[in-house]
Amino acid sequence: VQLQASGGGSVQAGGSLRLSCSSSGRTFSNNGMGWFRQPPGKEREFVATIGWGGPPTYADSVKGRFTISRDIRKGTVYLQMNSLKSEDTAIYYCAGRRSAAISTNAMAYDYWGQGTLVTVSS
Repeated sequence: VQLQASGGGSVQAGGSLRLSCSSSGRTFSNNGMGWFRQPPGKEREFVATIGWGGPPTYADSVKGRFTISRDIRKGTVYLQMNSLKSEDTAIYYCAGRRSAAISTNAMAYDYWGQGTLVTVSS
């Protein structure tokens, strides 16, 4: 089972990017999925999570700017990032759970993608 994050790149502050997380080996159509990020020199941190049957949850730092969504048929999860700030610069990772529930805890995730770099210049 593999998750692959894509869509990262370089953008100016105030711009937008959309990250995608696709899977191979299994389809994560109704599993808890999450996005995490690791800024340069810092630890990995929670960004957003979406599950089955409930609302998504966001880190306070991205609330109102980022939106997590999923295409159930494709089993793909997206992270739409608007109004990007320099502090959003990080490697972004998608992660999947065997459970359908959301989680803000990285330890709750069973599968991880390789990460995609987002660089926001001010």
